[in-house]
Amino acid sequence: MSTANRDIHDPQGQRLQKILAHAGVGSRRACEAMIGQGRVSVNGTVVRQLGVRVDPQTAVIHVDGMRIEQNENMLTVALYKPPGVVSTMHDDQGRKTLQDFVSDRPGRLFHVGRLDADTEGLILLSNDGELTHRLTHPSYEVPKTYIARVQGTVTRGLGKVLENGITLDDGPIKVDRFTLRESAARNSIVELRLHSGKNRIVRRMMEEVGHPVMELVRTGFGNITVGHLKPGRTRVIAGSELSALKHLVGM
Repeated sequence: MSTANRDIHDPQGQRLQKILAHAGVGSRRACEAMIGQGRVSVNGTVVRQLGVRVDPQTAVIHVDGMRIEQNENMLTVALYKPPGVVSTMHDDQGRKTLQDFVSDRPGRLFHVGRLDADTEGLILLSNDGELTHRLTHPSYEVPKTYIARVQGTVTRGLGKVLENGITLDDGPIKVDRFTLRESAARNSIVELRLHSGKNRIVRRMMEEVGHPVMELVRTGFGNITVGHLKPGRTRVIAGSELSALKHLVGM
């Protein structure tokens, strides 16, 4: 074993490839291959040998530059919020809340941002306070993707208008990307990607340009996509997917 690897080796710890596999990075064999390829580091030191053992509670492990979560008490989930559900964990008016869909999860979860009651789609919940803070803080500019059915015939020129930016009551705003999915006489379908977290921002933008939103679905939050989730269902964000999400906000 090299001197560098001896410095991080903990005889009482677990094998590095076992920790990686348990964290959802890949199969044990795939994790061994990653180590052999020099893609794994522990406490800043690249590990290339398979005999290294480390303490999963204290070791800082990165794969391809992205930190791997080993704390089993940390939980982040993706929920497909149905329309009509309010983005809170409790509601004094007795309306359906996010808590109704994660009550079977251990511990207390916090929602990452909000979706208005009429908007459906992807919302994240987590008990990782630092991750939640960074994902919602404007300085990290985490992109969100939406698909909207809007009133009227949308022309392709609208994309340039929104990408260049418009001005709302609370200041200028622009989209990172605009895609016209379908255009018809009565209504059109558009996809927007933007990093603003302002309240009802997509609805306000589209109304400002003359195409009020009829239906709105959030399909992406950072690198997380709604995928095959059905309304009211959840899935755990873990492994490389969670690592990429954390990497996006500098964790």
